[in-house]
Amino acid sequence: MLRVLLHTCCAPCSIYPVKYLREKGIDIYGYFYNPNIHPYTEFEKRRETMENYAREINLKMIIDSEYPLEEFLQGVVYREAKRCRFCYSLRLERAARVAKKGGFDCFSTTLLVSPYQKHELIREIGETIADKYGIPFYYTNFRPGYREATVLSRDLGMYRQQYCGCIYSEKERYYRGRRPSETEVNR
Repeated sequence: MLRVLLHTCCAPCSIYPVKYLREKGIDIYGYFYNPNIHPYTEFEKRRETMENYAREINLKMIIDSEYPLEEFLQGVVYREAKRCRFCYSLRLERAARVAKKGGFDCFSTTLLVSPYQKHELIREIGETIADKYGIPFYYTNFRPGYREATVLSRDLGMYRQQYCGCIYSEKERYYRGRRPSETEVNR
């Protein structure tokens, strides 16, 4: 039986990939490693939701509770336009190393489910890292299951984040070019 280490960004995005892989008879271990998530309270909510969901569906998990936010920020500062490349690389490289060390047959990521992620970039990075570490990247387009998983995550009352995870995506989600009012300027 094929053993896949599945990098998990969050529980809602894990729903369809886990279902899909299990239907194929694949043995899956989830791997939570997401130093990009800001603030720490958001990181904790996502980690806890992933752990709870994994227990509910009997998904074996490796939880990396390390929070090297500084490494992520240092890697993207002054390169904000390329932050996604760095972020995907950081997480997929760690997943590949864990998969190799753990004797898995390959690795993949739940990032491939979201229509908001840069799908081809994830694939390119996954394949490059696979070559570097000598462990295959299990590529599949999980996006067809995105809507189904979204509905199910809501039905389950699962915590659903409102932005990708990093401080930049949080700003893009909530800040709309707000200008200070005259009262704020004159304080």
